[in-house]
Amino acid sequence: MLSQKTKYALKALLYLAQQKEGEIAKTNAISEEASIPKKFLEQILLDLKRAHFVGSKQGKLGGYYLLKSKNEITLADIHRLFDGAIALLPCASLNFYEPCSDCKNEASCHLRLGLISVREETLRSMQNITIASLVDQ
Repeated sequence: MLSQKTKYALKALLYLAQQKEGEIAKTNAISEEASIPKKFLEQILLDLKRAHFVGSKQGKLGGYYLLKSKNEITLADIHRLFDGAIALLPCASLNFYEPCSDCKNEASCHLRLGLISVREETLRSMQNITIASLVDQ
């Protein structure tokens, strides 16, 4: 399952993706329209900014905007940023690989091989879902 933080990040990105090109959204507006607690949203937006998905402008007319195209931001990107690995076990992970301490032979482990297959299908699906495709639904 997605964490609440990932869900809120996706909701914030969807809100920003629906704004006119060049429009800056205030944190209060995002919080209210996307039903995200403001304090939680502020931390999420900072994480998204550090990862270069959004940019911000300071001051009275400041706020947040998409830095990366809504066509390029995928569900996989946001899941990895906030929830980490897509694989169900560390030994089946691409980016967060760790061997299992209880595995006798990783190369022939049926569980690992099956979960690599699950990871591949899940990753393929998550990479095909962009913020733009969610907005268009």
